[in-house]
Amino acid sequence: MTAAPLAPPRLLDVGEAALCVEFGETVDPALNARVIALDRALAVLAPPGVVETVPTYRSLLVHLDPLVADVGSLKATILELVARPAEATGARRRWIVPVVYGGAHGEDLAALAERHAMSETALVARHAGAVYTVFMIGFMPGFTYLGGLDPALTTPRRPEPRARVPAFSISIGGAQTAIGSLPAPSGWHLLGRTPVRTFLPGRDPVFLFAPGDEIRFDPVGAEAWDTLDARAEAGEPVAREGPG
Repeated sequence: MTAAPLAPPRLLDVGEAALCVEFGETVDPALNARVIALDRALAVLAPPGVVETVPTYRSLLVHLDPLVADVGSLKATILELVARPAEATGARRRWIVPVVYGGAHGEDLAALAERHAMSETALVARHAGAVYTVFMIGFMPGFTYLGGLDPALTTPRRPEPRARVPAFSISIGGAQTAIGSLPAPSGWHLLGRTPVRTFLPGRDPVFLFAPGDEIRFDPVGAEAWDTLDARAEAGEPVAREGPG
């Protein structure tokens, strides 16, 4: 049985220096896969005048140099790329990310375990047992939105957001989980922290993770935090790449 053709994206002009390629209106792994596929295809093709691309859940923002780019030609190229048969792109990389769960590092773990009628150990096992996909980087530099949360852990956001949560927090908001980067307000529930610097000015690349990467969490004891955090602060890698 032949699959139905995918609907073409909407191409929206964003002023004179950007183009939004919109694939849909929902948070959906299939839509996000199309976004990432187009992002990679444009990176390989490198059309004249494309300055930068920014993947999101459901759309790709293409920044342009309006003095160089031929917008009409670029739109035609984009429609041609998305109409091609899907290729198996796979994950760019798989990362193993250490996390200290609970206690001072994840103050909502106990409440979440009670809410979902499971032990803290069982909740950590469920959260760390999944393979997550980086859907997008946003909200603040390096903040990493992940798809693939176990539906049993879906939790509405807090009715009262915190004015400030620690950097590098691992949290749940609705049907998503995320890796924080900088101290910031948040209404998400705090499970733990990782010493991994998802955003580090002066490092190449500045953002450690990229859309399409896969991530697994590796629970570690609280006694490991100071050593791992000091290594990360010194610029040493504490997230390791694992098999894809």
